Amino acid sequence: MSDELKQLLDRVHPGITTFDFDGKNTPCIELDEKKYDAILPKVAGQPLSINTDLNILHDGFGNVFVEITLTFSKGNIVETFLVNAKTDFEFFTSLAKTSMLALASPKSNYGKDNVFMIQLPRPEKAQDALEIIQNALVSQN
Repeated sequence: MSDELKQLLDRVHPGITTFDFDGKNTPCIELDEKKYDAILPKVAGQPLSINTDLNILHDGFGNVFVEITLTFSKGNIVETFLVNAKTDFEFFTSLAKTSMLALASPKSNYGKDNVFMIQLPRPEKAQDALEIIQNALVSQN
């Protein structure tokens, strides 16, 4: 394993999951409780936009990582998460289907409360990203 691959694996965010929200498998990034509690008061109940960038990194050998950057229009908040697309492929499949992303804390009751939902303004970005990820994952042959 190359040093660069090991560094990426060490940076992968551990709280990547999906959950059922109104009958749809929805992607979710779980934040530690302290970070979640710091973000929510700054943005809850306010009109805001959240720019969602997906930066896809791959090596041509089937290793694919996606750097997700969320830039909130209020609260001076920018959060970046590295996701291993090989192990969390379902996350990106559901992101492309729902165009929604949830932020949650470990104490969240998925689909019910203490979950911050983000609607992607440009669903085609997630669909294009899924296609790139799929192609990069199979390029290992």
